[in-house]
Amino acid sequence: LQSQVDGEGKLVGAEALVRWRHPQRGLVMPANFISLAEETGLIVPLGEWVLRETCMLIARLDAEGRGLRIAVNVSPRQFHQPDFVQRIKEILGATGADPNYLTLEITENLLVEHASESVARMTELGALGLRFSIDDFGTGYSSLSYLQRFPFDKIKIDRSFVNELTRGTGSASIIKAVV
Repeated sequence: LQSQVDGEGKLVGAEALVRWRHPQRGLVMPANFISLAEETGLIVPLGEWVLRETCMLIARLDAEGRGLRIAVNVSPRQFHQPDFVQRIKEILGATGADPNYLTLEITENLLVEHASESVARMTELGALGLRFSIDDFGTGYSSLSYLQRFPFDKIKIDRSFVNELTRGTGSASIIKAVV
């Protein structure tokens, strides 16, 4: 998990991050295997495993009185599976996780391709209590008027803008405008 903190450094949530412990190569970062998992379709069972593990953790923390909102990245291929909403409901039911502690992070390009389908799925899941975050904002369509159609709770500005904040490239102005 990667901590998410507010401006005062107080823990407000976390993001579940997947890493691959390869027997010969050691720890393999997502940039080196996620695209292959997408291409082969393995991203669907991998994504479901991450969701299930996260929901089990959410339920355990909640039972201990330490409820924590945890975000999980959802791939476009997984999100567009015909039974995606049903699978989420089944995972929540099987793990006993409170959906109010689960945030699904989706990328901007996922929305552009299938906007009406995406809104319908997000609305149905949102009615259960799930929240949504748009990940890597600024790398795709990036129209605020377009994005207002979607029920997002959070926008995560792409790191390419954040990394340029101190270099005087205009990123600070863009980030300030988005905020």
